[in-house]
Amino acid sequence: MVAARITVNGKETPIAPAAPHTTALDFLRDRGLTGTKEGCAEGECGACSVLVARPGVDKPTDWVAVNACLLPVAALDGQEVITSEGLATAGEPGTPAALHPVQEEMAVRGGSQCGYCTPGFICSMASEYYRPDRCAHPDPSDDTGTGTGTEHGPNGFDLHALSGNLCRCTGYRPIRDAAFAVGTPTENDPLARRREQSPPEPVSTEYTRDDSTFLRPGNLADALRLLRERTDAVVVAGSTDWGVEVNIRSRRAPCVVAVDRLPELRGMRVESDRIEIGAAQTLTEIERRLDGSVPLLAELFPQFASRLIRNSATLGGNLGTGSPIGDSPPVLLALEASVVLAGVDGEREVALSDYFTGYRQSVRRPGELIRAVRIPLPLSPVTAFHKIAKRRFDDISSVAVAFALDIEDGIVRKARIGLGGVAATPIRALATEAALEGEPWAAQTVEAAARVLRAQGTPMDDHRASAGYRSAMLGQSLLKLYARTTEAVSS
Repeated sequence: MVAARITVNGKETPIAPAAPHTTALDFLRDRGLTGTKEGCAEGECGACSVLVARPGVDKPTDWVAVNACLLPVAALDGQEVITSEGLATAGEPGTPAALHPVQEEMAVRGGSQCGYCTPGFICSMASEYYRPDRCAHPDPSDDTGTGTGTEHGPNGFDLHALSGNLCRCTGYRPIRDAAFAVGTPTENDPLARRREQSPPEPVSTEYTRDDSTFLRPGNLADALRLLRERTDAVVVAGSTDWGVEVNIRSRRAPCVVAVDRLPELRGMRVESDRIEIGAAQTLTEIERRLDGSVPLLAELFPQFASRLIRNSATLGGNLGTGSPIGDSPPVLLALEASVVLAGVDGEREVALSDYFTGYRQSVRRPGELIRAVRIPLPLSPVTAFHKIAKRRFDDISSVAVAFALDIEDGIVRKARIGLGGVAATPIRALATEAALEGEPWAAQTVEAAARVLRAQGTPMDDHRASAGYRSAMLGQSLLKLYARTTEAVSS
């Protein structure tokens, strides 16, 4: 077994003697790369963001911004990382380094004050700077010159790329100005040229220190054998959930098995009757590969945490935790999705509506992995995802509701409604579905069904919302859907 190593800013360095639970953030800071900061240790502030070379969607390699505070450094064995220090171009001996274009724009437009968050913003901004399909698209009707709407610049910069990066003193306008001012990479830009080459191949990792082991199997069969042998293993993909446990609750595991690079979990197939999505694809990869072809998922993605989290988080991980407030389960329930569970004895397909059995519990057996998520086709034409939370983005939902309806000749032929945050598990609103199906899509029907929807689940009082508020929001979500569909028809 080759010793675990990581390439940081072009220089290869061993991971040892770091413990397997050591985060990439702590590893980098211990080596003097202190531009990478810890702000929250939960992946919510972005002060720790760095760039990682990952398999690309439009080019062989994408430079992807991730939260270094959540990622075990052992998960980067064999990988390439760029920090804010590595973005600048080294000058001649005795001369200062030349600023990277995003660093230059942040400086000249006043995008930094105390500077604590700035390196994280720089890395997230650089990830968007190098996005291959970013292109200028000024809106001729926009007299302000800021581009097509408030979230896209005339240079094609998507401000969602900076979601998950918080600034507490500068204010976001100069940061936005810097983002909307960056140009396109030059032909001589080494990081732009690097996109044309394949990213590092995933390596099999067995890294042990102090009676703790980090394992990255080379294929699914090896992973399943490991899970059968190591019943104490914690399975991680993007580590956006486990990383919080390590940082905030000081959880340690004798064995961590990473499945995020398993080729059998990273495919996507679109067939005549279904879409199959590999459980270890990140949400960003899924979003870009589907490119809006599943409208309900397209509505979910911008509301799922932040871009930094979506660059690491996976559908398999979101379903595997079994959380009743995960954002993807209500959407996948409305889409009538199923999960493919793989074990050493073979595979089985389970409808997602039958998957959850209790709070953070499921039918998944010890040693099984979620290999893929299947969505049947054709899709229902009327869909919506309503996430009720205290913040517009990057927040945990108080209530999440997903709708998928077939309405023909004014009659609801089929209704599927997924709910989150109102029971110990994500659930289907079966009684509400029955109240809608076969009835006219009219105000009287919707108002009656909304009363049924308010009574679905067993909502509770907690610090995010009261049970009464949650019930009220369920009913309002259906009324909102009806109002929007009638507006669309009348316009």
